[in-house]
Amino acid sequence: MQKGKSHSIEIAGRKVGPGHRPLVVAEISGNHNGELERALALITAAKQAGADAVKFQTYTADTMTIPSDRSDFKISGGLWDGQTLYELYQWAHTPWAWHEALFARAREEGLIAFSSPFDERAVELLESLNVPAYKIASFEMVDLPLIKQVASCGKPVVISTGMASVEEVSDAVATVRTTGNNQLILLHCISAYPADHRDYNIRTLKDLAERFNVIAGLSDHTLDNTMAVSSVALGSCFIEKHFTLDRSEGGPDAAFSLQPEELRSLCSAVDRAWESLGEVQYGVSEAERGSTIFRRSLYVVEDIAEGEPFTEKNLRRIRPGYGLSPKYYEQILGKQAKMSLKRGTPLNNEMVHGWSSENE
Repeated sequence: MQKGKSHSIEIAGRKVGPGHRPLVVAEISGNHNGELERALALITAAKQAGADAVKFQTYTADTMTIPSDRSDFKISGGLWDGQTLYELYQWAHTPWAWHEALFARAREEGLIAFSSPFDERAVELLESLNVPAYKIASFEMVDLPLIKQVASCGKPVVISTGMASVEEVSDAVATVRTTGNNQLILLHCISAYPADHRDYNIRTLKDLAERFNVIAGLSDHTLDNTMAVSSVALGSCFIEKHFTLDRSEGGPDAAFSLQPEELRSLCSAVDRAWESLGEVQYGVSEAERGSTIFRRSLYVVEDIAEGEPFTEKNLRRIRPGYGLSPKYYEQILGKQAKMSLKRGTPLNNEMVHGWSSENE
């Protein structure tokens, strides 16, 4: 089924773009809660739920920030209130020593696996693992040197645009393109955790695609699947949601992450939404052919003698739809019957003297 002719890119052999079903990505992030076995179980659960890909985050507390109790480094409000940045990242990071095992499990499950690097050393690690794509997190999209290094690897680059102005998005896009890399996906995103659906303004997704001539998608931090499924109708080609095994077990991102059944529901709904897009079509579809009989058409409702005129009393627009179209009703009124007609007869051209719909 033709769904669009715009350009697409490939991530590990999977085409992503307007002509293809949206790529659904389960963001593992820090929901492993410091346990490798849990991280591996998350990958398997994502596959069982129907996700196309899993994504990690590659950093350490020391590559993100410095240990400090100064107010600048303390989080005030929200899920992580009272923690220092260093404490949060120490808690949430995915140990670099796990990466090889995580990517191996994803390959075993037939999932695409990639990551968000947060500094140059993370890029080097991910390159050694031959990642098929890179993700730039919203908070890093102003780090143009990092974007340049990632884009220079020649692989697809996915950038979340949370908090970004048009100028900042333009700078990031230009940075990618100056490396000669045109494999770019921009994700509309609201960098609030969790995010309120009223803040999402998902029409922005379509504007991103048109304004920057890129493939667009959604990084969704809301608590249900409404935003993600709705985005498909606006052309979303890439949908990312945080994923956990069980919110009740806690974790850095658990409060705004999907559980397995919810991810399964998302994947199924995205499939149905995508299939429903189809293409521009008017007229009777194959599925509607059996319903045409329930349309109105012109029927004789009183016995009419040959030569008798059609009137509002003996000709009506009623169901079913076996007669002439109601649009001919006024033209036929006053015309003479070409033959005797019984009540309940569907009117056709052969019954009207000196008139035919074929001449209209």
